[in-house]
Amino acid sequence: MLGRLFRTDPQRAVADSLYVQIVEQSRQPAFYTKGCVADSVDGRFDLIVLNVFLVIRRLKQDGQTSERLCQYLFDVMFENMDASLREMGVGDLSVSKKIKAMAEAFYGRVSAYEDGLKTGDDSVLSQKLQRNLYRDAVVPSDVLGLMARYVRRQETSLAQQPSHELNAGHVRFVILGELT
Repeated sequence: MLGRLFRTDPQRAVADSLYVQIVEQSRQPAFYTKGCVADSVDGRFDLIVLNVFLVIRRLKQDGQTSERLCQYLFDVMFENMDASLREMGVGDLSVSKKIKAMAEAFYGRVSAYEDGLKTGDDSVLSQKLQRNLYRDAVVPSDVLGLMARYVRRQETSLAQQPSHELNAGHVRFVILGELT
């Protein structure tokens, strides 16, 4: 009986693995050079959010079987954000406010990216990326086009990845530097 209390859900370990791969993907230099994402705390957060969104969007295609994994992935991301804020010296009283603001930003970006992908129009997706990934930075249209292509190709790539691979904690990402 006590063993069940202390057992970790295997899907939590899968979420941990997926998150590590998402962070590695989000740290690829091409996002900051070719993609012009700000190499800052905010820029890295926004890029992680974009990639988490894409993975969760794919997992949701599996229906109810992926609900817990999606929730764990979200939880892992925000536990990591909490720890990062604390490491940066943010006080305990401020951390919860900052995490709440980050969660609201996450949901806002998810909604924007969903809208951008549903239209099938790269100009709409580019507008969503401009506002949510780049914020107030002025980004050339060719860079926005590159990032829109990344999002669409990543969405396609994830859709082709078998559920059993994702549910085992393995995800393959498109390499931004290889896009033309």
